[in-house]
Amino acid sequence: MRLVIQIPCLNEAATLGETLSALPRQVEGFSEVLWLVIDDGSTDDTVDVAWTHGADAVVSLTQNKGLAVAFATGVDAALRMGADVIVNTDGDNQYNAADISRLTEPIVASRADLVIGSRDIRNHPEFSPLKKRLQRLGSWTVRQASATDVADVTSGFRAYNREAALAANVVSRFTYTLETVIQAGKSDLAVTDVPVRVNPTTRPSRLFKSKRQYVRRAAGTIVRVYAMHEPLRVFAVLAAGFAAVGVFLFARFGWFLVTSDGSGHVQSLIIGAVALLVAMQLLMLGVLADLLRANRVIAERTLRRVRAIELDVGTLTSDKRVAEENPARLEPAGFPEQEAPPPPAAPGGSAATR
Repeated sequence: MRLVIQIPCLNEAATLGETLSALPRQVEGFSEVLWLVIDDGSTDDTVDVAWTHGADAVVSLTQNKGLAVAFATGVDAALRMGADVIVNTDGDNQYNAADISRLTEPIVASRADLVIGSRDIRNHPEFSPLKKRLQRLGSWTVRQASATDVADVTSGFRAYNREAALAANVVSRFTYTLETVIQAGKSDLAVTDVPVRVNPTTRPSRLFKSKRQYVRRAAGTIVRVYAMHEPLRVFAVLAAGFAAVGVFLFARFGWFLVTSDGSGHVQSLIIGAVALLVAMQLLMLGVLADLLRANRVIAERTLRRVRAIELDVGTLTSDKRVAEENPARLEPAGFPEQEAPPPPAAPGGSAATR
């Protein structure tokens, strides 16, 4: 089996070398381990550092497109490289690379499709008490939305098997961590987590400028993704709220009508009628959204099969071409062509493959 370790990067020249140097070239259960760097429009020497420290492939985006896009680009490139399992880690060397074997073990043993490395949030020395509470609250919310039991849903240290990678469709441009967990849980993929260690922080997070911004954007992502998978439930809850208001106001008007002539309380009747009308419209929207959801599920299954067929055809074509050129040497299928010749391999890594 082939393991591809992907690293989305944005201006990580200062830390990428250390991150790559710590990555393993041998992991139990795999015959080959490859390193893939996704350059998200970096303006420093991230690409040069990647080649110098033994990256097997580098995919460069034309401009900074965000972590979610970089992650999705990396998954697609890793699949084209023939990955059976994909491990995603960060370029700032946040996660301990020695735990990669622990991360892939449930997949190798066929117990999971997606494995997330959970940090010990409660005892993390660099997290403030407020951040710890927010992390636990966010993880609990995503667990309820995804019907999974993951302790640290915001962790970017995770492993995907081929099936989970093919099923990953990232819509958000903010972060992939929350969306992919909810998506996996709603797609009946086996999701689990394992405890992992972290290294000392080398820089502050670039994903958000403040805790308030992160909470706002994360909450929006959770609601949007959950509504994509459970639209009828979301709209039904909203409809029930408006219906309760309408029924209460109608009952209030009826009470005054029985106890008096009801004069002066017509506004309760009007507002109650409007609330019930809104509730009915929301319920109908939920039904329509649920019908659209069925079409989306069919489209996702079709896309997954098309991607699998494309990868299989590409692998066969690539292996046949390379075998004809050099029968003794088969390169990983689908390696992105690089315009600039890669430098020789650094100690501990292999030469970049063209």
